[in-house]
Amino acid sequence: MSLEEMRSLIERHVRPDASTGIDGFRIAKVTRTSPPAPERTGVVMALIVQGAKHIALGDRVYEYGAGQYLVASVDMPITGYFSEADEDRPALGIGLTLHPNAVAELLLQAAPGDLPQPEGTPSAMAVCDATPELLDAALRLLRLLDRPQGRDVLAPLIIREMLWYLITGEQGATVRQLGLADSSITHIARAVRWIRENYHESFRVDDIARQAGMSASVFYRSFQAATAMSPIQFQKQIRLQEARIQLAARPGDITGVSRRVGYDSPSQFSREYRRQFGVPPSRDALRLRQPESPPTAD
Repeated sequence: MSLEEMRSLIERHVRPDASTGIDGFRIAKVTRTSPPAPERTGVVMALIVQGAKHIALGDRVYEYGAGQYLVASVDMPITGYFSEADEDRPALGIGLTLHPNAVAELLLQAAPGDLPQPEGTPSAMAVCDATPELLDAALRLLRLLDRPQGRDVLAPLIIREMLWYLITGEQGATVRQLGLADSSITHIARAVRWIRENYHESFRVDDIARQAGMSASVFYRSFQAATAMSPIQFQKQIRLQEARIQLAARPGDITGVSRRVGYDSPSQFSREYRRQFGVPPSRDALRLRQPESPPTAD
């Protein structure tokens, strides 16, 4: 019953930019399926209320539907698409930004034994079923969209409650790592930020590990456990996503784009681009200018 009311509230209040007027809380509606496309997760909890989504992270595949949520404790480069969405029954969902400081505050107030310690490095992304308590809190947050009076007071309290259900839930280890200053995810997130900001530069894993405050061997294992990719594979994902963005603006400058994102060899860029997106960069650049045309392989 809560999902049915949530669908109605999202349909009534959804905006093109997904904003709600509540900080860190977004709602979305998708009316058609689409080919897999590169995107970034953000550091979020994303709950599907209707429809279904397919996500690939490295060699891991996640699928989740109504009443399930995804949590990401690192802003990850993924390939995703909605597998169930149309005009009559659109995909509907909510998103909640996860702030490390808010997680840390709850961890400090938790009683001993409330939070089991994870073994090893948890994945930076996970999917599971939403509990009735989490769904109830999400519904109450959506109801505030109908009642602006008191929203600024009540919304932070409900978001805090939702965050508690997340850190004590089935995939709580992924979320809890956000609030621990010396957690492996915190170190990996530091390395991810550096790679994102310097994606066009070559690097040695030893140097990135040193920046993350970890030995090279521990860093490599932890990075792969968290992201399902090696640091070099992660950088390649970022480079190719950035190249696709640049090609949309400069479809005739494939060689220039390849060099700007860090490739010395245009032929290697074309091979890896086609492997990632299914079509060569020249064809994809044209499709990005005409998004209604479906991609075709040679």
